[in-house]
Amino acid sequence: MSNDILPQTASRRRFIGAAAAAVVAGSLSRLAFADTNQAITQVAQSTGSDKTALRPLRVHVPESRLVELRRRIKATRWPERETVTDASQGVQLATMQKLARYWETSYDWRKVEARINAQPNFVTEIDGLDIHFIHVRSKHQNALPLIVTHGWPGSIIEQMKIIDPLTNPTAHGGSASDAFDVVIPSLPGYGFSGKPTTTGWDPARIARAWVVLMKRLGYTRYVAQGGDWGNAVTEQMALLAPPELIGIHTNMPATVPDNVANALKFGDPAPAGLSGDEKHAFDQLDFFYKHGLGYAQEMTNRPQTLYGIEDSPVGLAGWILDHDASSEALIARVFDGQPEGLTRDDILDNITLYWVTNTGVSSARLYWENKLNFFAPKHVAIPVAVSVFPDEIYAAPQSWTEKAYPKLIHYNRLPKGGHFAAWEQPQVFSEEIRVSFRPLR
Repeated sequence: MSNDILPQTASRRRFIGAAAAAVVAGSLSRLAFADTNQAITQVAQSTGSDKTALRPLRVHVPESRLVELRRRIKATRWPERETVTDASQGVQLATMQKLARYWETSYDWRKVEARINAQPNFVTEIDGLDIHFIHVRSKHQNALPLIVTHGWPGSIIEQMKIIDPLTNPTAHGGSASDAFDVVIPSLPGYGFSGKPTTTGWDPARIARAWVVLMKRLGYTRYVAQGGDWGNAVTEQMALLAPPELIGIHTNMPATVPDNVANALKFGDPAPAGLSGDEKHAFDQLDFFYKHGLGYAQEMTNRPQTLYGIEDSPVGLAGWILDHDASSEALIARVFDGQPEGLTRDDILDNITLYWVTNTGVSSARLYWENKLNFFAPKHVAIPVAVSVFPDEIYAAPQSWTEKAYPKLIHYNRLPKGGHFAAWEQPQVFSEEIRVSFRPLR
């Protein structure tokens, strides 16, 4: 095993001590992408037939791919400006042109590549597919293991800001008793995980893979967290009820009652008798279904048709930015020079990860695979903690949340934050995780 694959950290030493038997030294092999046959990652291969070995991973995007990215951005054929003065027709031309100008002339992928490689990254095969994950062990004793799952259009980039606050809480206003070991996998078809070549990789199958992953890492007691698809996967883990999983946290809970869901489905008015918080949640969902669900419908029905987001970096960026109105408005403010929880580099780190891994379409197929009703309660029976950020797609009312999760151990409404809460508000998010799981330690 090459010494430069894992950083010289306590996490590295612990990994070697705990998993040396599972990882066998080998030569570096390149995982190539069919479209360019250029390596994106380097993985230490295991010898023999043990595909379950934990193989350290190091990311390196060839310079030729980054040169091509900038060339394509510069060559973008732009549409005319929207015919309205707001974003009601989609992401505004001015926003996209500011983004493209910065992306082409000033953005530096190597900075985030170095941050990724500073973490302990691994790949292991589960159910026939290579799964990438970051695994950081805390220096504190009795740290509680936590697996955190991103969604679309997110990635491991979303959660990298919370790694140190959770694994090293004493440096961030917490106590040693709040420490976590953190596992952050890339969903199948996303980032540095393998791309499924057959059908069936829905949230339930991913949940089964995550249970295998945590067992493979040797954890006999752990918690799980997720938002967006991460919530769908995390709730499916809870429904599997592995004895090792003692509780979950979500920042995008599935709580919408049947009468509300039916009214939204048929475009009916809000049901009578809703409280103020419930009516606000209904209005948020009604707006999303009428004005923000187009991307999800297309990916649910025809993900393979999205060739444009594989071919055009600006097309991919526009598709990603238009996830929800609040996030799009925040990103527009960022490119207007206003300070927010995210920076221009934050936003382009995530988009560029999708671009260099060629995962625009492979990630979209998760929508096609899913058969779950996204916002309907799933009857989770284990302890659940919920953090509600005001600019999420909908702010789940406490009344709905208590009915959806009979073992609710924490509910809190935060003053600021949206769909990408860990990314946008990492300190607040980390504190929510600490508080949520204290009763389970």
